[in-house]
Amino acid sequence: MTLNETHDPARTSWVESANQADACFPIQNLPFGVFAGEDGRGRIGVAIGNQILDLAAAIETETLQLPGEIACALCSHRLNEFMSLGKDAWHTARKSIGNLLASDAPRQDRLLRPMDEAVMQLPAEIGDYTDFYAARHHATNVGRMFRPDGEPLMPNWLHLPVGYHGRASSIVVSGTDIVRPHGQLKPEDGPPVFAPCRLLDYELEFGAFIGTGNAMGSRIGIGDASDHLFGVVILNDWSARDVQKWEYQPLGPFNAKNFASTISPWVVTMEALAPYRSEGPARAADDPPLLDYLTPAPGSADAIDVQATVTLSSQGMREAGTSAVQLSRGSLRELSWSFAQMLSHHTSTGCPMAAGDLIGSGTVSGPDKDSRGCLLELTWRGTEPIALPDGTERKFLQDGDALTIDAWCERQGAARIGFGSCSGVILPAQ
Repeated sequence: MTLNETHDPARTSWVESANQADACFPIQNLPFGVFAGEDGRGRIGVAIGNQILDLAAAIETETLQLPGEIACALCSHRLNEFMSLGKDAWHTARKSIGNLLASDAPRQDRLLRPMDEAVMQLPAEIGDYTDFYAARHHATNVGRMFRPDGEPLMPNWLHLPVGYHGRASSIVVSGTDIVRPHGQLKPEDGPPVFAPCRLLDYELEFGAFIGTGNAMGSRIGIGDASDHLFGVVILNDWSARDVQKWEYQPLGPFNAKNFASTISPWVVTMEALAPYRSEGPARAADDPPLLDYLTPAPGSADAIDVQATVTLSSQGMREAGTSAVQLSRGSLRELSWSFAQMLSHHTSTGCPMAAGDLIGSGTVSGPDKDSRGCLLELTWRGTEPIALPDGTERKFLQDGDALTIDAWCERQGAARIGFGSCSGVILPAQ
C-alpha cells in the first residue's frame, strides 16, 4: 500500500488534542468505531485526539460530503456495510474525513463527542471468528513446556498457519468485566471435576477485520489478501489453561476459549498502518519452502510494526493507589505468518469470508522473557511466579485483577499513532 497525503506527518488538526506528541489518535490515524447514541443504538464515529467525530451528524448536516453509497453505509449502526465497500471507498472516506478535520478547515465542534463520556460498542457484527497460532516463539515455548522430549513445533506448523474456529458470540468490547468460567478440570491424582477455572490467563493478540469477502468456492490469493483486510484491533483471548489442558486433544481449543475474548473499540485501518509495514521474521535456513499459494511477492512487506505492553493491577493495588505493573511487551512484527497469509490459507478451500469476520493472530511472543505474551509463558506454567507491589504473586490471574493491553506504532518519518487500550477486570465465578 502506497503512502499519500493522509499520512503526511506534518499535518495537524483543529482538534488540538490530536496534535499532542503522545496522542493515540492524530489526524494521520482516524480509526473507526461505534459509540452509543442517546437512544442506545450504535453510531459510527472516528477518533480524533480525545474526541469522536460523529459521522452521521456530519453527513446529515452536509458538512461531510461523500458519495451516496459510502454516506449511507457510515450512517449505519455497525461498520459491516462500510467494510464491504472495498478499499477505494475506505480511502475516499478517510481522505474526506481528514480534510474535514485538518487545521486549515473550519472548526466543526458541534460534530464532536467527548471520548471519555462515550459508551463504546463492538465496531461490527462479527459473524465468524478464527484464531491463529502465528508467532513462532509462542508456539516453540508452548511446545517445550508440553513436549519437553520432542520437537517443540508440530510438523505442520512451518507449512501452514494453524488456527481454530473461535466463538464470535463471546467477543466483547474493551471495558467489559470477565466472569471467571467454570469448566471440567482433571486433577493429577483423581477423576475430572466441574469447578471454577484456577489457571486463568490472558493472551496478547491482535485481530484483523475482514472488509470485502469472497464467494463460497472461491479463494483469495496471497497477492490480493491485504486488499480484503479493513483494519486491526487489539485482541485479548482470555484462556482457561486447566480446562484447555484436559479438553484440547484431539480437536483443539473449545470451552477453554469460548467464554470471552476482548477487543479494543477502535479499528485502525490498513491504510493508516501503511507507514509501518515491514518484513516479518526471516524463515530459518532449514525451514521447508512455502507452497506457492502462501508465498508473498518479494518486497510485499505484509508484517506490521505494532508495539504493545501488557499491564496488571490487583484489586489491592488499586485500592492502595499503586500504579499497574508491566507484565510483558510485544511486537506484531514477531508473527511468522502474516494476516494476508492467514486469510489466503483460510479461503484456500473455498471457505467464504464476510465483512466483519475477525481473524486473530494468536499470542504474540518474542525471543526474550519479558516479550512472552501470556502468563503460561511468563511464569513457565506457574513455576516462576511474578511478584506484585501489594505483596502477592501471580502464576495466573486472580479475581479482581485488571488487565490492560496498550498498542501503538511509531517510526522515523511518520506520525506516531495508537490503538487505545483493551482492558477487562476478572470477576469471581458465578
